[in-house]
Amino acid sequence: MKQDENLLKCPIENITINKDNPRTISKSDYNKLKKSITDFPLMLKYKKITVNEDMVILGGNMRYRALQELGHKEVYYQILTEADIKETIAGYKKKGIKKNRQDIINEFLIKDNTTFGSWDFDMLANDFHDQPLPDWGVEVPTLNAKAEIEEQEIEFSEYLEESHNYVVLLFDNDIDWLSAQTHFNLKSVHSKRQNGKPWSKGIGRVLNGAEYLKSIKDV
Repeated sequence: MKQDENLLKCPIENITINKDNPRTISKSDYNKLKKSITDFPLMLKYKKITVNEDMVILGGNMRYRALQELGHKEVYYQILTEADIKETIAGYKKKGIKKNRQDIINEFLIKDNTTFGSWDFDMLANDFHDQPLPDWGVEVPTLNAKAEIEEQEIEFSEYLEESHNYVVLLFDNDIDWLSAQTHFNLKSVHSKRQNGKPWSKGIGRVLNGAEYLKSIKDV
């Protein structure tokens, strides 16, 4: 049955938040979003919440939360149907590109970008690492981006004692590296010459292995 996109409306409680949404939002931007809705509610009809056939949100989680807090009882929505997904997969197939249902849903989640909010890079790194995020409009920080330098002394040793063992982690993409920087609280640092001027700089940190293992076991 063909849906009238301008008339689909339902009680707000009939729609379910998508717990796998990788989009986050700051308190400041969230307040701006609520103000935008209050000042210009007409946009709600033409920038509708997109759901799947189970009424789970695929696009518009932040708007939905804002509508709830603002006391809206009904919401305009549109359905991304299984027929739409199959048609999209078939379109990719004609181009020689193999896609499955989850690929299409992931692409929709990412491309349904809004002005407000920021990306949860940990979720992107875990669940969307094999997707062409830059092609979908996600600005992924690059490894050579300028970092804030924290001035601190780095101690260098001429030799390693036998009891000092190291694990080196290699990251071959920017998203995983950004996630690691957040997880390990890595900052750009530099060592100093005797005259106090920088000798070399980079991102690094030495962790106490035993303490780190204990911390992740306690989580």
